[in-house]
Amino acid sequence: MRTKKILITGGAGFIGCNAARYFASRNWDVTVLDNLSRVGTDDNLRWLSEGTSFEFERVDVRDQAAIDRILAESRFEAVLHLAAQVAVTTSVVDPRSDFAVNALGTFNMLDAVRRHCPEAVFIFASTNKVYGKIAGAACELRGNRYAYVDRPYGISETEPLDFLSPYGCSKGAADQYIRDYARIYGIPTVVFRQSCIYGQRQMGMEDQGWVAWFVICCILDRKLSIYGDGKQVRDALFVGDLVDAYQAAIDNIDKTRGRIYNIGGGPSNMLSLLQLIAYLEDFSKKKMQLRFDNWRPGDQPVFVCNIDKAKQEFGWSPKTSLKDGIHLLYEWVVANEAMFRKQYGM
Repeated sequence: MRTKKILITGGAGFIGCNAARYFASRNWDVTVLDNLSRVGTDDNLRWLSEGTSFEFERVDVRDQAAIDRILAESRFEAVLHLAAQVAVTTSVVDPRSDFAVNALGTFNMLDAVRRHCPEAVFIFASTNKVYGKIAGAACELRGNRYAYVDRPYGISETEPLDFLSPYGCSKGAADQYIRDYARIYGIPTVVFRQSCIYGQRQMGMEDQGWVAWFVICCILDRKLSIYGDGKQVRDALFVGDLVDAYQAAIDNIDKTRGRIYNIGGGPSNMLSLLQLIAYLEDFSKKKMQLRFDNWRPGDQPVFVCNIDKAKQEFGWSPKTSLKDGIHLLYEWVVANEAMFRKQYGM
């Protein structure tokens, strides 16, 4: 029986390298595609090389000729498209590059699949930012954190799209192209609108990967900036649960093809910034250094995914509790403290 092949774009990134190891351990032939432009990708690639069998292509998704070559040479059963410009702040500073990577880069991948392997399952990592500020979801302060007034299960896929920021626009445009290629060309696509993924091998920064960034600041005794009052709430999803969702969507493609899913921690895995700080202070037995600043434009007091659709249609739900997942991330950063001190010049 022929071994199944999967192409993972952005495969040397945080989510990508975890996905590559996951699929390789389940007897997929894995091809990792990455341009190695982000901090930590070289380290992630070295980690992958330790006991994981995979092919590597150093390619940028903006390079249409290179993408066509790879898709024409191999008959992939699945394409997991994770390559992206991931920071809202970066998109505001350089919207053209953001568009070229997120919108045009995704189109290059999607159209190459259409022309070379249209039977491949195409999973796209979209974002909850496509919903914008969600003006229709009222929230209020309850105790020490914000909560929705009338959305006890969070934001569902029926919420109107309202792209906010160049990043929201570029990812949202790609999101809709993915959906339409399923309808027009019959490609088995799946869109995951992901919310706050965290876990080992996440090289967090202030403007992206906030859970890991808080952990890194705690361990390195680095002052942490809090924009707003710290009572804003997000649902967080451990990366191991996310890659389980990728596999489940592929296994159930008869049900998931052409569909869009909110994928996050859901109501059972939500926390405020101040709660995360409290967890970390408990783990570390030390007080974190905090600096409070103004709210950032477009920041939502609360965002929590309603993940019922994924559970009902392909049987997925998170299994890793917040405390367990954060503890795993904390231990990984501790084990790699020297790398982070070098990275941040400390």
